Amino acid sequence: MLVNCVVYQDGKKVADIAQGEIHDYLAKPGSFVWVALRDATDGEIDEMRRQFDLHDLSVEDARHGHQRPKIEEYGDELFTVLHVIEPAGEELHVGEVSIFTGPNYVLSIRNRTEQSFLGVRARCEREPDLLRHGSGYVLYALMDAVVDRYFPVLDAIETELEAIEARIFANTAPRANIEALYYVKQKVTTLKHATGPLMDSVGKLYGGRVPQVCHGMGEYFRDVYDHLVRLNQSLDSLRDTVATAIQVNLALITISETEVTKRLAAWAALLAVPTFIASLYGMNFANMPELKWEYGYFMALALMSAFDLYLWYRFRKSGWL
Repeated sequence: MLVNCVVYQDGKKVADIAQGEIHDYLAKPGSFVWVALRDATDGEIDEMRRQFDLHDLSVEDARHGHQRPKIEEYGDELFTVLHVIEPAGEELHVGEVSIFTGPNYVLSIRNRTEQSFLGVRARCEREPDLLRHGSGYVLYALMDAVVDRYFPVLDAIETELEAIEARIFANTAPRANIEALYYVKQKVTTLKHATGPLMDSVGKLYGGRVPQVCHGMGEYFRDVYDHLVRLNQSLDSLRDTVATAIQVNLALITISETEVTKRLAAWAALLAVPTFIASLYGMNFANMPELKWEYGYFMALALMSAFDLYLWYRFRKSGWL
């Protein structure tokens, strides 16, 4: 689906154009074309390949999708793949944006994502001085928008983890807590897969041999890189926290089982004394002491009670009961 097809010159919008007019405007000096597609069909991608003369390998990646975040250079063309992370209930939905950037064009194709980039286009059009940089500034604006959308997702994951940690120390449903922690770990991994590879790629856009379309935009791409560094550091810390929380939860389960074992052992000791005495007197030997004594029965009960009270006191004092 074609979302927008606009030509710009000197940092200002010239006109909305039809797909068939793209090649004509590409030949005009000082102008560039910005096309946005959503869930593009094979026919639409083939049309864009003809209009912009895109490299076959980048077109193949955009057609098949499910690529890792990356930035690849094909002559004057820069091919960028970004992951768009969107909350979908308790899950994270992963979309994809493919961006083709040339000296006088930008083509963005977003797949499996609901959030649009109309706000990015409006932002660029409000900043004509920056838009004069051409397609390089548009590439920065799109990347900046995608990276900024990662931060609310990260905040939501941190809030979810804090709630689980509170439940862990409240001694509630250990199995459910572990399952919830694994879901959090899965979300952290999903976000890490989006930011980790991208950080390495963005670092090449402002240092060393910078691609032609990014000339003059080094400080802007460095800002995106700084955001990615913050995200990756937070994700690494969050992943360590999740691992620690899982270990703490398992340790609390072990401690709880130990407490149960100690209580069972204490009660077993309390029952063992009267069982021993009762079984001893139950042998009924004729010459057993106190067997025919008038108060023998009461003496046995008193002996059992005394031993059990003493054991109960010692177990209670040691914290076993």
